[in-house]
Amino acid sequence: MTQDPPITVRCGAATDAGLRRRINEDSFLARSPLFLVADGMGGHQAGEIASATVIDEFVAFTGRDSLTIDDIHAAIARARRRVDALPAGSGAGAGTTLSGVVIADVAGEGYWLAVNLGDSRTYRLSEGRFEQVSVDHSVVQELIDSGELSAEAAHRDTRRNVITRAIGAGSDGEPDYWMLPAEAGDRILVCSDGLSSELEDSRIHDVLRDESDPQAAATRLVHEAMISGGRDNITVLVVDAVVVSTRADPSGERDTVPAAPTTDVEIDGDTLPRAVAAGGF
Repeated sequence: MTQDPPITVRCGAATDAGLRRRINEDSFLARSPLFLVADGMGGHQAGEIASATVIDEFVAFTGRDSLTIDDIHAAIARARRRVDALPAGSGAGAGTTLSGVVIADVAGEGYWLAVNLGDSRTYRLSEGRFEQVSVDHSVVQELIDSGELSAEAAHRDTRRNVITRAIGAGSDGEPDYWMLPAEAGDRILVCSDGLSSELEDSRIHDVLRDESDPQAAATRLVHEAMISGGRDNITVLVVDAVVVSTRADPSGERDTVPAAPTTDVEIDGDTLPRAVAAGGF
């Protein structure tokens, strides 16, 4: 008897170089159980190579029913080594963001395992509530968190594209993870900052609410970002949870699961408690 996957999804994906860039340095993976966006940095072709290198490290996982934090953390470590080893003229010194979700199975229940490095973003629309799951690793976000800058002023700040964590580009910052209990009807949005820098969250919410088909929603969001200026590469993934596996629970409540497994993780030769590694440094 074949077991159903933890989450059965429908997905739409769209990408464009935008109106001011000749090359699209974004890369993405939108095949279950992985829905990831990488936004390359480093100039002509270098960023494109870095983002593609990172996404390539996850391709072997496609077709599986679910993944774990250990799977993702190990893949990021391998991707970082590959990006750092890129030769001169083929991406040396480049870097990339990484954001998105993978499908996870927690004791027979479907969960979204969200991951983030940099300022690409992951959002969730669930039961009418639209929220940003990821937290930008950027100078502007740090200024917002410290109270030195308002969220409204952040869109106009000249430092809004300066990120504090990445894969490559001399960064050794670790990813953040979140484990989110999935519900049928959830809609996940993963995007590069070419979308979030052009459209307000309220407008993104409107489109996700109005377009029932995930491909139509992804295409429309890219189109509206282009109309609003298209100053950067734009990539959008829209992932809908159609069926979610849940355990029979008389209380009707789902368990809250911390974003860390029980094992430790080795980083640069040092073994750290996994709860620390999963939370980022």
